[in-house]
Amino acid sequence: MRRNDGDAAADCGGTKAAASTAGRVRVIGVISAGARRIAVVEDEETIREGICVALRRDQCEPVAFGDGHAAWEAFQIALPDLAILDIGLPRMDGLELCRRLRARSERVPIIFVTSREEEFDRVLGLEIGADDYLCKPFSMRELMARVKVLLRRAAHSGGSRQPSEEAFSIGDLLVDPVRLTVSWKGAPIGLTVTEFLLVQALARRPGAVLSRDQLMDSAYPDRTTVSDRTIDSHVKRIRRKFLSVDPAFSRIDAVYGAGYRYGGADT
Repeated sequence: MRRNDGDAAADCGGTKAAASTAGRVRVIGVISAGARRIAVVEDEETIREGICVALRRDQCEPVAFGDGHAAWEAFQIALPDLAILDIGLPRMDGLELCRRLRARSERVPIIFVTSREEEFDRVLGLEIGADDYLCKPFSMRELMARVKVLLRRAAHSGGSRQPSEEAFSIGDLLVDPVRLTVSWKGAPIGLTVTEFLLVQALARRPGAVLSRDQLMDSAYPDRTTVSDRTIDSHVKRIRRKFLSVDPAFSRIDAVYGAGYRYGGADT
């Protein structure tokens, strides 16, 4: 891949180097007050340090870990603003760490980085709660762009609401775009940021069939490519969450060859 001065340690890839023996790695750098705290859980030292350098350059506060268990111990004390997780971690793999982190919070954005080529691993990562993923080798510039997108989505707006930010309801569904919350029949549904954006897009146009491309634009406005399978994985997890509250939930319909719609008796 082409490198330039804007990509310090730009490309993170492919094969595993010797893993750090220390679980947690102290990150040194001058960080502005109020910087977003980003957990970097990666056992390959070169990749881990490259990500931390890029985060500090973007005025984020990276906290790095060399294994999943060390990261989980820290997450039980304080949650990060965003987590970047490798899948193939020692002591606790990234999938299990993601499950545990999601059990603690649905709000923390999670990005997977992985050298595994199998689609199963990437889809499974999304199904258990990740918001995004990158396959190694990847451009550090692209990773930082995705970090910024997820942090913007997770940030709550302040001050007066714009018309598009007003909470709205469709029958038993209540959507609050400012607080990024959804409830069904009065029961809160814990959604990730990406899942929330998908539900909001469907609920704003009840009865209309939204193609996967339209849903990609709603959930990933700054992304260049997202596979159809990514949207399908998110929708599957969204349905499971609604069904856990109401086993009769059937409002999100798949329209074969076309996409998805929010339908049912409410519309």
